[in-house]
Amino acid sequence: MLRANKLIALAGLAWALSLAGCRARMVSFKLVNTSAEPLSTIIVDYPSATFGKDKLAPGEAFSSSVKLTDTGAIKVQFVDANGGGHNYVGPVLHKDDLGSVEIKLNQSGAAAYPNVVSR
Repeated sequence: MLRANKLIALAGLAWALSLAGCRARMVSFKLVNTSAEPLSTIIVDYPSATFGKDKLAPGEAFSSSVKLTDTGAIKVQFVDANGGGHNYVGPVLHKDDLGSVEIKLNQSGAAAYPNVVSR
């Protein structure tokens, strides 16, 4: 019985150690509406995928973490309070980047502030 318990304990330890080296390299996107009016239909295209937010109130922030599986530029689309559409092309991100990107939006445009480390 003692031998079986040791084997189970060793198997559990090996499993835990294998997980310790498998950390996903993620990039956290933070959208911030810096204007005094709401924004809507916000779409963020990043290398290999897309995420969005229906509405962002004045001063509101929204975050989403993603794993980059390709290289390419960030692209942002949104609609201002008057119904006008806006497009922004930001910096290039790379597969397996790690860090964060803050995207500040207002009624006339957007700006991205990346803080990422490439592998």
